[in-house]
Amino acid sequence: MPDDQDMRNYDGKYVSLCRKGDTDAFEELVRRHQKKMLNVAYRMLGNYDDACEVVQDAFVSAFRHIGNFEGRSGFSTWLCSIVINLSRNRLKQIHSRLRLEPLSLDDPISTDDGFVRFEPASDSPSALENLEKKDLQEKIQKCIGNLEGDFRAVLVLRDIQGFSYDEIGEALKLGAGTVKSRLFRAREAVRDCLKKALGKL
Repeated sequence: MPDDQDMRNYDGKYVSLCRKGDTDAFEELVRRHQKKMLNVAYRMLGNYDDACEVVQDAFVSAFRHIGNFEGRSGFSTWLCSIVINLSRNRLKQIHSRLRLEPLSLDDPISTDDGFVRFEPASDSPSALENLEKKDLQEKIQKCIGNLEGDFRAVLVLRDIQGFSYDEIGEALKLGAGTVKSRLFRAREAVRDCLKKALGKL
């Protein structure tokens, strides 16, 4: 597994080729970073389809503006800042749409794949454990989703994606002290939310 410096150098070769219009080089960058970026977008938005659209838009934007990438941070950090900004914009659109659209009790229940599924009950212990695990993950995601956008971004980048404080500061244009402060408050908010959701901790 290459370290951060090797990864940055490796990305740098492809970025240079992209600046010359090499689409194959950009496809390699997409292949290397799409999974991580999708995870960031999903944690920000809580919806797989929205996350896919945001990541697609982010890569298109990155390709168009590759000349603006100065190389002071890693390509993944720069790309992540684009994903975060587009995710924030999508959240604003979703919230304004929800304020304008009335909800109906007759609306179908949506799932990640767009279908309402009914599965027969199983008495298998492993199925129960999986259900409990899924339920916990959904509660955690819901608590993350309750955070304000700026706090959510810091928590996702640090605790889920493992970005350094410096990388988070570069991606979000924040000082190290602000990053640490927001991370502390975000963790406290998620902890309090989970205490209420689980009735323990």
